[in-house]
Amino acid sequence: MKVKVDFDLCESNALCEALAPDVFELDDDDYLVIKQDDVTDENIGRIKQAVAACPRSAISITED
Repeated sequence: MKVKVDFDLCESNALCEALAPDVFELDDDDYLVIKQDDVTDENIGRIKQAVAACPRSAISITED
């Protein structure tokens, strides 16, 4: 599984970064960057929290 972000919807408000900093990061220009797009047993809980917390529903988990 992979993390997917719809960058047309994303507002780069950093809620996802706060919940999963190993996966999401805002760059120097305050744009969201996916640091690690693989969903693993270690990060799936944090990613699901980020998906649920995204105010624009821009984050999803997809099958490979």
